[in-house]
Amino acid sequence: MGQVPAARRALAVLRLLAGSAGPLPASAIARSLELPRSSTYHLLTAMAEDGFVSYVPEERRWGLGVAAFEIGSAYLRHGPLERLARPLLRRLVDRVGEIVQLGVLHGAETLYLLKEQPPRHATLVTDVGVRMPAQLTASGRSMLAHLPAAQVRALFPGPFVDRTGLGPASLRELRRELAGDARRGWSVEDGHITAGFASIAACSFDHTGHPTAAITVTFRRESRPEEGWPALAAAVRTTAADLTARLGGHPPARRPSR
Repeated sequence: MGQVPAARRALAVLRLLAGSAGPLPASAIARSLELPRSSTYHLLTAMAEDGFVSYVPEERRWGLGVAAFEIGSAYLRHGPLERLARPLLRRLVDRVGEIVQLGVLHGAETLYLLKEQPPRHATLVTDVGVRMPAQLTASGRSMLAHLPAAQVRALFPGPFVDRTGLGPASLRELRRELAGDARRGWSVEDGHITAGFASIAACSFDHTGHPTAAITVTFRRESRPEEGWPALAAAVRTTAADLTARLGGHPPARRPSR
């Protein structure tokens, strides 16, 4: 147990370096983490010996080491997001009787990682591994709604694409829709991807409050009147919140109006 404080300091160094634009001087690391300079140098030296940080002598700065990269790569190999989400998606399918998907942002696109559906249900174009324009999908918009305005602007310089003639056609329209989605806590698309189908999505967050993934329910438009959509959205939001808890995350602080 005597090693726990040292372990926490090492993890804090890794998180600080991971969130920095580049390597940092030891003095900046000590200041940011409120550590004594001497302890910081000893800690960095020990971490460098195990490959978790590396020293750039020409710049007198410290950055992440190869061991940190290997751990990140192993995380991706283990597929923890999918493993944590799959049982939640299955429970949501049982609850609502519709197709449920897990998507993540991949640049300006939504990438679908998982799909669960009831038996003998219609197949959708948004299958696992498929990418769709994020501004057209409920899952994409539910995540975009929690990104800084500058990041959204960088992702969508224009022109905007569409599949069915529906959806935002400009950055101004997209921002207006995202502001409404953020206030409501869920997103909806109605025929933007496939005519006759609608989707409702809610976002899950990581430990920094950053949007990590979105859970989406997709259904035939004619089978669910609009007055029932808020109740469906509540079930989706509950599942997204459960995934956030499994990820050790939390919702972000409220952003100023876009």
